Amino acid sequence: MKYIIEHMEEGFSEWVVLEYSQILKDVGSENLILSSLPKNTTEKDIPERLLKLGLQWTTGDLKEITKKYPNLQQLENGRVCLLDPRASTDLQPEDVEKFDYFVFGGILGDHPPRDRTTELAIAYPNLLIGRRLGDKQMTTDTAVRTTQIIVKDKKKFEDIEFIDYPEFRFSKNEATEMPFRYVLDAQKKPILPEGMLELIKHDAEQSIDDLFM
Repeated sequence: MKYIIEHMEEGFSEWVVLEYSQILKDVGSENLILSSLPKNTTEKDIPERLLKLGLQWTTGDLKEITKKYPNLQQLENGRVCLLDPRASTDLQPEDVEKFDYFVFGGILGDHPPRDRTTELAIAYPNLLIGRRLGDKQMTTDTAVRTTQIIVKDKKKFEDIEFIDYPEFRFSKNEATEMPFRYVLDAQKKPILPEGMLELIKHDAEQSIDDLFM
């Protein structure tokens, strides 16, 4: 199965690089494509870390992906799933037979959420079929991870263990609550991209420093 992320951002924040790096490790570089990057994007604009992991990317939109990657299967109407929090149907294990691609519209991980998926649904009314991943916001890597658990591991959404809005405590007086839903690992800890906990701590320290400037 293939995963497409409509990047829809100018540049790559450190947060996004960590998330994309983890997704590449989880699904394999051959199974992830970033689409709709700004038209003036060149390879030098892509973070070296992502290039080393084999990131596939294009400035083309969904219908143009196979122009750059002709070996990919064509995107057919009704065979592309848009993970949409407003969809009426939850993603199910049997959906693996119905879809060739799973698209993430850039809203996942935003807080407060931005309505990017509606833009995509309107832009590709026949191509995309909506499915939902519950009613809580997820980071992009969590959304991809959840999708993979459902369609690859054949596990129903309601059987996946999640934690909502976890608090990460760094010291007695220092903690940060993240406003997202995360998958739990075997030790009942939220799964984060490698290096993300350190970034959260750094961002929290910067916020505190800003209060005294």
